Amino acid sequence: MSDMGAASPIRQPVSEGAPIVAFDFDGTLTIRDSFTAFLKWRAGGGGWLLGLTRLAPATAAYAHHRDRGRIKAAAAAEFLRGVPREVLEVEAEAFAAEVWDRFMRPDALKVWREWGRRSAHRVIVTASPETTVAPFARRLGAEALLGTPLVFDDQDRVTGAFAGPNCRGEEKVRRLRAVYGDDVRLAAAYGDTSGDTEMLAIADEPGFRVFRARP
Repeated sequence: MSDMGAASPIRQPVSEGAPIVAFDFDGTLTIRDSFTAFLKWRAGGGGWLLGLTRLAPATAAYAHHRDRGRIKAAAAAEFLRGVPREVLEVEAEAFAAEVWDRFMRPDALKVWREWGRRSAHRVIVTASPETTVAPFARRLGAEALLGTPLVFDDQDRVTGAFAGPNCRGEEKVRRLRAVYGDDVRLAAAYGDTSGDTEMLAIADEPGFRVFRARP
């Protein structure tokens, strides 16, 4: 039986009275898209260019359907299909360690730590796969991670599919409500694209593109 995406590897209960604060990941805590950067890092220069060539039909189709989830699944299938979960997790950890110092926004990290000092429950809500973001979330000390889970087959290898909708837009709010309740209200939320609009709308302090510093 295939694993349709296990529960997030990072999910702590909310302490009584703790404010819930949500952070988008790519472009908000980081300076660029982490999943694309990881795939390129893992494939190497030649492998990356070859993979992009093979993805040309999917890229062309995206111009018509504009479904980010479909193009992301196509990329996952091209670059990751057949990779054992254990290998992917080790590689994701190595990638996070290598790029951390040049990848994370210092002003975003400052706000992240400030909320930590206020005993907030900090949740990363991202469209990127949970498996590849998890090493960053652990380094940050995140209380929770909600992303787009990869599907693994009965031999625990990446299939190239995702277990559910791409975690952006209304899906971010749906995922938050599934974990924290239908009446969840965020003390603050931070994002940088239209895919974060709905999440920002349920926050008392919405922060849109407030982090601009680079390492």
